Amino acid sequence: MSVALTSAASPTSTHTDKVRVMVVDDSVVIRGMISRWIGAEPDMEVVASLRTGLDAVNQLERINPDVAVLDIEMPDLDGISALPRLLAKKRDLVIIMASTLTRRNAEISIKALSLGASDYIPKPESTREATAAETFRHDLIQKIRHLGPRARRSRPHTASPPLAPSHDRPRAAAPGTAPATPAAPAQLARRPFGLLPPKVLLVGSSTGGPQALMALVAEIGSVIDRFPVLITQHMPPTFTTILAEHLARTSKRPAHEAVDGETVKAGQIYLAPGGRHMRIARHGIDAVIALDDGPPINFCKPAVDPMFTSAIDVWQGSIMSVILTGMGSDGMRGGKDIVAAGGSVIAQDEATSVVWGMPGAAANAGICAAVLPLNQIAPKLVRVFSGDRS
Repeated sequence: MSVALTSAASPTSTHTDKVRVMVVDDSVVIRGMISRWIGAEPDMEVVASLRTGLDAVNQLERINPDVAVLDIEMPDLDGISALPRLLAKKRDLVIIMASTLTRRNAEISIKALSLGASDYIPKPESTREATAAETFRHDLIQKIRHLGPRARRSRPHTASPPLAPSHDRPRAAAPGTAPATPAAPAQLARRPFGLLPPKVLLVGSSTGGPQALMALVAEIGSVIDRFPVLITQHMPPTFTTILAEHLARTSKRPAHEAVDGETVKAGQIYLAPGGRHMRIARHGIDAVIALDDGPPINFCKPAVDPMFTSAIDVWQGSIMSVILTGMGSDGMRGGKDIVAAGGSVIAQDEATSVVWGMPGAAANAGICAAVLPLNQIAPKLVRVFSGDRS
């Protein structure tokens, strides 16, 4: 994927509005490259470029960044060791872990999320490969742009406001633009749950998704036992392998990266593998996994929309879908199709989302039967799959 980033596509900012970024990496080449990219964006600036985690910890209070891009492997103090020390000094610091794409680093990155990191990003193995470097640049800039403002405001974890017409709520920020200043709580449109009993649970997520998924699957064991659960999380290869293992341990149910052609069965969690879209197809009386190596959709591969739309041909309106925290609007179009077919959509609310892009797009589109805090989604799913569609 190659996405051009120019200052024209970014919001203009005054100096005091800029997101302050600290780059921490032992590679002078990586530090220089990231610093140039950030310096080209009018709404962010590099306030420090440091070689070790120890430098970051020692200089944090003086530098006072909003965001730290933190390498994992560094001398003196590595990223995973520096992480808790940085957060102890600045609780609202947004930390984005950066690492090369190995199994060990994927495991460390996912562990870092549980320790308070906001997100992760895989570094290309070679910065000389233009496509890989441009993808890294696009993803990093978007993560900084969407996560950075969190460091400047408190986000109380409260329930969503009462539901009413969606046009009363400000639109979510468009891709490539800075999030708007949060407006006063508004009301969202809600539609009834579908009348058909659901036969499958589909879940889409992105930024903040791994933590949200862990919380969700830990509480829906009775649903997993009786129905198949299919998940698309925006994540690269290797990372999805590790995430599937974590989901299995957390849910105490079988969870694995989906395999092309395998039959979809109740009692299983199927995770879209990194770098492949996961669709569902009908094969005789069975539903089967159909992995797709096509181009990115909504800048993502895997993407949520293909999973959502393909499921309609298999289960028609007997679909329960959930859209969790994440940047962009992936899942909204597929969610519209599910609702049109008679199925239902639940979105995570803004207060408990790391980024209210994907769920916000669905909520503002007026397709959701419920917009709920994360800790209320699992109980609602248990009730819906038990026959309560109120």
